[in-house]
Amino acid sequence: MTTVPHFTVADSAEDPDADIWFAEPAGFTAVPLDALLPPPGSPATDDLRAVLTPLLQAAPDEPTRQRFIAQLAQGQQLLGALREEGTVHCSIGLHRDDVGEDAVRDGRPLLSFFTVSWRATAVAPRAVTAARAVTGLDTQTRVEYIELPCGPVTFSENVLAPRAVGGLPRTPLIQFRAHLPHPDCKRLAVFTLSAAAVDRRDQYRAVLRQIATLATFDNPLRSASPEAS
Repeated sequence: MTTVPHFTVADSAEDPDADIWFAEPAGFTAVPLDALLPPPGSPATDDLRAVLTPLLQAAPDEPTRQRFIAQLAQGQQLLGALREEGTVHCSIGLHRDDVGEDAVRDGRPLLSFFTVSWRATAVAPRAVTAARAVTGLDTQTRVEYIELPCGPVTFSENVLAPRAVGGLPRTPLIQFRAHLPHPDCKRLAVFTLSAAAVDRRDQYRAVLRQIATLATFDNPLRSASPEAS
């Protein structure tokens, strides 16, 4: 028996200015960058205010309302920094740990963060650009080069140990990257998957590999449409 995979097509897939298409596994929820970072004075700003007003009015007291506003502002600041670095998509992954007998019993929630960013590169063959993307990395970084349907791709992964700031715990963070050179040979798409569950690195590595394997620079909806045939 053959199982046909199920895909839900996001509205962004129909964007005429889209340059890359990819599929995320179940458990990832996209963060609406455009909605949360509207240009000042734009209609989108009014839309965001209309959405937030009922939430603010539902707050039980003023301190709670102010905490919500502060946390929202902090989140917007972080998203704004990502956008300045070329990030065009981000999503939050929430999965239940079901690996191993202990995990089946405990089922702890696992959080991850996935982003897609663009970087300008010097004009060069795609294989060269993919190789350059991982040169100069720390010697502890794991690096891999493979050919996927979308072209040459390099993968890198390393464990980050954040500095102790404000008494916060120094929780290690594992970060995976897939570097996908665009066919125009002038830019590079970077898929980044970060998670605190370092002990599940094999599973997260497989997640990013799946996303990169399904990525394409050609609109898959156009080739599947009746008009195309």
